[in-house]
Amino acid sequence: MSTGARTGNLGPMASSTSGKGSQGTAGAAKGRPGRTTAPAKKPAPARKPPAKKAVAAKRAPAKKTAPKAAPSPTGGVVWLVRGCWLGLAHLVGKAFRGIGRGAKNLDPAHRKDGVALLLLALALIVAAGTWSNLSGPVGDLVTMLVTGAFGRLDLLVPILLGVMAVRFIRHPDQSDANGRIGIGLSALVIGVLGLVHIACGAPGRDEGTTAMQNAGGLIGWAASKPLIFTMGAPLAVPMLVLLTVFGLLVVTATPVNAIPQRLRGLGIRLGIIAPTAYDEGYGRPDRHDAEQWRARTEGAAGPEDPADAAEEAALAKRRRPRRAAARPGEREMDAVDVAAAAAAALDGVVYGGLPPSPVVADLTQGITPQRDGVEITAPVPPAREERPAAPAAAPAEPDAAEAPHERTAAASGTLSVPDLTKSPPENQPLPPRAEQLQLRGDITYSLPSLDLLEKGGPGKTRSAANDSVVAALTNVFTEFKVDAQVTGFTRGPTVTRYEVTLGAAVKVERITALAKNIAYAVASPDVRIISPIPGKSAVGIEIPNTDREMVNLGDVLRLADAAEDDHPMLVALGKDVEGGYVMANLAKMPHVLVAGATGSGKSSCINCLITSIMVRATPEDVRMVLVDPKRVELTAYEGIPHLITPIITNPKRAAEALQWVVREMDLRYDDLAAFGYRHIDDFNQAIRDGKIKLPPGSERELSPYPYLLVIVDELADLMMVAPRDVEDSIVRITQLARAAGIHLVLATQRPSVDVVTGLIKANVPSRLAFATSSLADSRVILDQPGAEKLIGKGDGLFLPMGANKPVRLQGAFVTEDEIAGIVQHCKDQMAPVFRDDVTVGQKQKKEIDEEIGDDLDLLCQAAELVVSTQFGSTSMLQRKLRVGFAKAGRLMDLMESRGVVGPSEGSKARDVLVKPDELDGVLAVIRGEAP
Repeated sequence: MSTGARTGNLGPMASSTSGKGSQGTAGAAKGRPGRTTAPAKKPAPARKPPAKKAVAAKRAPAKKTAPKAAPSPTGGVVWLVRGCWLGLAHLVGKAFRGIGRGAKNLDPAHRKDGVALLLLALALIVAAGTWSNLSGPVGDLVTMLVTGAFGRLDLLVPILLGVMAVRFIRHPDQSDANGRIGIGLSALVIGVLGLVHIACGAPGRDEGTTAMQNAGGLIGWAASKPLIFTMGAPLAVPMLVLLTVFGLLVVTATPVNAIPQRLRGLGIRLGIIAPTAYDEGYGRPDRHDAEQWRARTEGAAGPEDPADAAEEAALAKRRRPRRAAARPGEREMDAVDVAAAAAAALDGVVYGGLPPSPVVADLTQGITPQRDGVEITAPVPPAREERPAAPAAAPAEPDAAEAPHERTAAASGTLSVPDLTKSPPENQPLPPRAEQLQLRGDITYSLPSLDLLEKGGPGKTRSAANDSVVAALTNVFTEFKVDAQVTGFTRGPTVTRYEVTLGAAVKVERITALAKNIAYAVASPDVRIISPIPGKSAVGIEIPNTDREMVNLGDVLRLADAAEDDHPMLVALGKDVEGGYVMANLAKMPHVLVAGATGSGKSSCINCLITSIMVRATPEDVRMVLVDPKRVELTAYEGIPHLITPIITNPKRAAEALQWVVREMDLRYDDLAAFGYRHIDDFNQAIRDGKIKLPPGSERELSPYPYLLVIVDELADLMMVAPRDVEDSIVRITQLARAAGIHLVLATQRPSVDVVTGLIKANVPSRLAFATSSLADSRVILDQPGAEKLIGKGDGLFLPMGANKPVRLQGAFVTEDEIAGIVQHCKDQMAPVFRDDVTVGQKQKKEIDEEIGDDLDLLCQAAELVVSTQFGSTSMLQRKLRVGFAKAGRLMDLMESRGVVGPSEGSKARDVLVKPDELDGVLAVIRGEAP
């Protein structure tokens, strides 16, 4: 009974559930069970995905069955033939691609030579088939193709092929010109063959092959027949004549408006037309022949172009008459020669970033200042003109009266020179300055010739390695589905910067996130990404070159010499990523910090700076103070006349030299304030122009101040020995010395915060960073990352004053032999004149300081105790020496005034500034003896 009731109760429920079908299944899946023999439970979360599939299956519309295709009437024969043809095509294409793959990495120059040799071979074969009766299949093929295509003019085909082959061999790099000549020759040949075919009666193909070959051939027939059919023979001939003239103009690269000038120039070269004094059409575009240009322009009486007159005036202003010839026996060049040489050097050299040719470089050398030919801005004393050079072995006396210096060019020209004659006010006395940084006035100093520096070869603009890197970058972008492509690259001597252009709605971060993948693809860990490139809407990826190039110092200096920039403080740095030479004016920087790890190229950079100064500036222009704590880096420059003191190797003497530079700066500012000038260049120019008048009764002789360049090769050693004195002097010099013509170059291989302090960084605006070992060092030098990714050996980042982003460059290199040659030339010119007051510590006092009194022995004991224990405490002196607090405090003050201990810091012990191995020297100074 119970069973039947249960069955009867369950029957309708089951039927209703089965009648609902998928809806009941979905309802059960959603937690509404169809039968309820037990209390309902919460379904497990794992049941939810099938519910979604069931709902999707329920709501998805039923797909219509595609109609069955009708059977092919050919029974699949067409598909079979098509598949066989495609398969055969793939096999043939793969075979040919496999054959040509071996020449993929071939140098482009070799490929162009191969094309030229192929054209030459074809010219020989065609000449043998057309100029003689060549028998055999090759002769028949030449007759059929060449004679049938060119007709009567088949004899000229070998000549055209030979001319193109010779041009490809001689000028393989002029691909644009070769393409232009090919297009012009094609138009010329088509026009001439069409005219020949019309002149021979315009035979058609129905008249036979012989008649076609006796006329213009197939090419002439194809060029003339459509024109004759559409417009008739009287109008077809002018059309073909215009086509011939067009081809001739394209081959000769002659615009239509330049045809009269070219014809006149041709007549002049053939001797038919007599040239005028100033002929625009003959030789004017060619500025590389300075002698012809001077001969044509000398004594011209015709009207001159205003643009040319302005150019000549600009060149006359930038002329360098003060540079004397280092090689005797050369002819004297007048002003026209100088202008011609400068114009030849400036034409396509300076702005293209390429070194001048040897002919142009030789033209700019050996220019002797002339009184009549070149405008001299300062008067030359008559006695100095004919006086021979004094021997370099006899130095002048320091207290001897020295004549004013001769200088025939302005120092920098950056500030205007006042027109009024300035003199110190009547109520203000003249500064008590009796001498300046002077040289002897009875010598003739000549700058070293640039021939002493080696010339480098032309830099590469593209190689097979660059093509492989472009392919690797494109592959990376394709694999990671980034809409970007490499649109170009600029190759430098060390690295190549590849320009990547992004597609629409592509974030720059997608490129920067692929830095490691790019490094993996190009097999180089030193990948640097610039986003974006300054001045371009592109992302730059800098990747080192596998074929690295050398940058010679002579090439950079030759470019500066060709640009006629005669500023004595212009130095050569190297070559940037875009292939242009980088030069910097130390007077505008005005101070620079050079830092990098060992072996990164820092010492080579210092050598290039000093060599640039010696090559471009005389000792009366620039004087130098060299500090070399390592004692071996700058020894090659010992004895050059530019030095104001011997090379300083003792860090303590270096601190004294920096204090002397501070005093020199103050004395220069006294003169500037007394005479009313704001910059040393204005003051020097006023002295040369004679605008400064000394008060009556003054025995002082004014002479121009030279630039003073202080180079510290290792700043860390100075900061370890005398940190307070060195930092104070450097900060004071960098804050004030710009207008006084004093400039600092600080170099260190440990760019930490205790060496390059905040005050030094704030006052040294220009930075030059070479490869560093950590990111922290890069932030200390550049205030930004980047130097830790450099590859060393001269690879650096140059951040001049006012720039937002650094410029990557390859530092120039100068060999030891080149340095020795330049130094020997400078030594042969004159001997150095040193100042005795630069390092005052060389002469120690011989008597005991009166301040010590009777406490000399006690002070020596206290110094020995403090230095040996490296602990400076007043209470320790009380205990060890058994003295009172007042005596111990006085001893500590005496040691502080003599640099043994640092200043008081409250209850803390004082810093000991002297090492134990320097104790003997400190005790000798305290006793008044020589250290």
